Amino acid sequence: MGDMLIRGIPEPLKREIEQAARIGGQSLSGKAIDLLRKGIIAEKEARSAPGLSAWDSIRSVFDAEASDEFVETMDEIEAERKRDFGRP
Repeated sequence: MGDMLIRGIPEPLKREIEQAARIGGQSLSGKAIDLLRKGIIAEKEARSAPGLSAWDSIRSVFDAEASDEFVETMDEIEAERKRDFGRP
């Protein structure tokens, strides 16, 4: 295992990590490693998020080549909606 020295940690942050380590029954180093690992995972997840809305994701299924199919599907949905109108 390698070692890492982190300089210039603000005192309030150090106290928070120390307190979290005490509460969790961990050493200061163990808690710092845990927090660093969680931070790396969170950054990876944020980068891998496509950034598309649900609408854009669904819409991409019906690309330009399938636009006729999309129109047919929407017509079928509308016809079913009208046919079921008023039924309990």
